[in-house]
Parts: sequence; C-alpha cells; structure tokens
Amino acid sequence: MTTTDTTPPTTAGLDAAGRRRVLVVLCSTQITSWGILYYAFPVLSTSITAGTGWSAQAITAAFSLGQLAAALTGIPVGRILDRVGPRTVMTAGSALAAPAVAIVALAPNLSVFYLGWLLAGTAMGAVLYPPAFAALTRWHGEQRVRALMILTLVGGLASTVFAPLTAAVDVRTDWRVTYLILAAALAAITIPTHWFGLRGHWPDPPPVIAGAGFDRHDQVARSRAFLALTVALALGAFTAFAGVFNLVPLLIERGFTPETAALTLGLGGAGQVLGRLGYLQVAARTRPRTRLIAALAGTAASTALLGLADTVIGLIAISIGAGLVRGVTTLVQATAITDRWGPTHYGSLNGVLNAPIVIVMASAPWAGTALTAATGSYANAYLVLAAVAALAALVGAAATPTLRTASEPVVTEGHR
Repeated sequence: MTTTDTTPPTTAGLDAAGRRRVLVVLCSTQITSWGILYYAFPVLSTSITAGTGWSAQAITAAFSLGQLAAALTGIPVGRILDRVGPRTVMTAGSALAAPAVAIVALAPNLSVFYLGWLLAGTAMGAVLYPPAFAALTRWHGEQRVRALMILTLVGGLASTVFAPLTAAVDVRTDWRVTYLILAAALAAITIPTHWFGLRGHWPDPPPVIAGAGFDRHDQVARSRAFLALTVALALGAFTAFAGVFNLVPLLIERGFTPETAALTLGLGGAGQVLGRLGYLQVAARTRPRTRLIAALAGTAASTALLGLADTVIGLIAISIGAGLVRGVTTLVQATAITDRWGPTHYGSLNGVLNAPIVIVMASAPWAGTALTAATGSYANAYLVLAAVAALAALVGAAATPTLRTASEPVVTEGHR
C-alpha cells in the first residue's frame, strides 16, 4: 500500500517533498549567508585595518551600522513575507547582498565602506534567520519546531565552515580579493537557490487562536505580554553576545593562553549544538513561560559563573554550559511568537520582536568592553552582565498573554 502525504495544500501549501526541499534550501543559504555576511568580518577585520589604515573602531562601527539596518529592515520584510511568502523577499535580499559585499571589498574610503555595510545590513534583514524562520513556520505547520531545530543546527556551522575558509583565502590574497570571491560565491549559491528552491504555494495564514483576544498583529505588538517578551529577549541577548565577544579576553585575564582561550570559545559552539539537539524533548515537557524563564536564568547563572570561576577545567565546563543555554535560547526565541499567539502573523511579529534584539547584539561587544573599563576587570563585567540576564528572567515572567473565550473565564498559561 502506497503512503501519500495527506496534508491539505490550503494548510501547509507544500507536500512532504516540497517541505523537505524548502528545508534543504534554507539550510544551504543560511550557512552561506551567515558565513559571508556576518562571520567573515571578524576574520578579516585585522587585515582591513592593516591594509587601509582605518581604525578598528571605525570599521567595527560600519559593521554595527549594518546590524542596525538589518534590524530596521526586518520589520517591513516580516509584513511583506506574511503576505507573499519568502521567495521574492529572500531572492531580492540575496541579489542586494552580493553587490553590497563587492562595494565593501572595493571601497576606496570609509564613506563607501560604510555604504557597503549599510546595504549589506539591509540585505541581512531579508536573508538571515527571521525570514527563514517565518518560511518554515508557515510551510511546516505542526512540524515547525523540528524544522527550526534542523535549520539552526546547520546554521550554527556557518562560522565553522567560513571562518577558516575566509582566513585561508585572505592569507593567499588580501582582504579585498577575499571579499570579492565571497561576494561571487554568495551570488552563485543564494540567488538561484532562493528563487528556484522556495517556489510553491504560499498558504493563507492559519486562523487566530480562539480566545487570544487579538485579530491583528499590531494589537499583539502593543500588548503587555509582547512588550515583556521583547524586553526579556533583548536583555538576554545583550548578556549572551557581550559574553561571547569578550570570552577570550576574560580567559586570558584568568591565565589562559590565547590558543586555549580560542579553543574554549569553540567548545562553547559545540555546546550550542547540544542545546539545539535537545530542544524537542525540552519543548515537549515544558510550557513556553517556563522555557523562557529557564533559558534567561541559565544565561544569568552561566555568565556569573564565568566571572567567578578561576580554574581551567571549571571555566571550560562553564563555557560549554553557556553555549548549551545559547542553543536552547535561539529556539526559544524562534518559537516564542507561535507558542503564545500562533503562526497567523508570525512574519510581522517576528520582525518587530527581532529589531531590538539585533540592535543590542550589535552594541554588545562594545558595551562589554566598556563595562570592563568601568568595573576594572572582565570578571567584574561578567557579574554585571549576569545581573542584566537575571532582570531579563524576571521580565520574562510577564511575557504570557491572557486568553479568554466566550464560555470560559480568563486563563493564563500557568493555569491551563
């Protein structure tokens, strides 16, 4: 007896083969886009400074400007994606990303360099995780958490693949040629893959959850629970990214060699993979509010322990644990909208949710350094960052919408 996919096209928009194709497509384009648009810069930054005479602060500010552009672009991109699907949006983003990287490569002065990163950031808002999450959420329906887990597992390999590849090309050429090669690869891989691979019926949005009390995305975005969710995730992201970017200096301050410190940072990445692998089991056994608070509390605890520990083995173990928490938090954030308000307006709401998160991610490296200068050591700075994450966990407790049906009293997640 032949087994067929019985999912109605009006619900999922694609059959099982189509959903697998979309997942493979997004895995390949996410690892490429993250690797080239994001992770190549920290690898090439020293070469850029040495080759141009521009200060490290100036070129990092250009990269941060790109992150700000990505945050602002994500809001309209989410709304467009909700209406028409990811194919046009993500193809257009890829078509902008490649020449933007080429402009960065060929920039004769800082003004053009900044322009290149502004365009690249705009493209990031249309090609990185948020639009990919929206595509999988709508197309994969009830299987979305598994699809998101797979995508983030593969996306987590972007630095593993592209950091050494970028460094190897840079050693043999220079940073400008390296970025031109990467721009060509970005165009060749992502533009046709998005256009041909994301084809298919984009289904109507599923109905609003009964009793949610919200019919439009702007009503959700103005609600107390959504505001609390945004603040909590933004504060958590601030702590996590400031911690990651300042981990190597912290470990060197604790007596690690640079090589051992870099290895420890890499082991934290392995911890992220473990966290994402275990997320399906975590999601099946916990409520959204519990997952959010636990992830933020875990961020606070691991950050505080990094500031307090002083043994090599202890710091390595805590770094792996911090990576595990980051891996879980990525998926907590990816599913936060659907867990509370359903997938109806996912693209629009996720764009609004991600904007402040991306902004704090862009400012976190500098802020971590500033905290170190203000507190006198990296260890003290990590204790302050831990307090920020603890505050995020407290705010996260309010990130649960109140639901009402016509025949039931007001209930909250904790009473269901």
